[in-house]
Amino acid sequence: MAKTLIVYATRTGSTQKIGEIVAEGLRFSGQEVKVVNVKDIKSEEDLTGYDAYVFGSATYHGDMMQGMKTFLFLAEKADLANKIGGSFGAFGWSGEAPERIYDTMKNIFQMDMVGSPLMLKASELGGGISMAQDYGRKLAEKLN
Repeated sequence: MAKTLIVYATRTGSTQKIGEIVAEGLRFSGQEVKVVNVKDIKSEEDLTGYDAYVFGSATYHGDMMQGMKTFLFLAEKADLANKIGGSFGAFGWSGEAPERIYDTMKNIFQMDMVGSPLMLKASELGGGISMAQDYGRKLAEKLN
């Protein structure tokens, strides 16, 4: 069974909720998943032992949250090249954070990314729950 680490930065809890629903989609496919707040990752060793990584942040004032920015610098030291990856985030107006995280994972970390970033205003709006679960399933397919 493959193991996936989902790391999120949230301001109001919406991004955490999306991450938990992505985890459901992975679990439906028989994957082991750990969902962690970015504040709980202290070193690159916390990132070892996983087959896939999914990073998410809310978009706040047109950018990802500072905690996610700091985390991405730490993650760069973890040698995630060729690992499977995805990104997600909640947003109110613009939604830049998931795209910037995705681009960082793909172009700087050289990860094998699933489709595109998952961008939702909230998990409960506009079919967000099924979209987040489907994103998890796409990650699981890539792991298989």
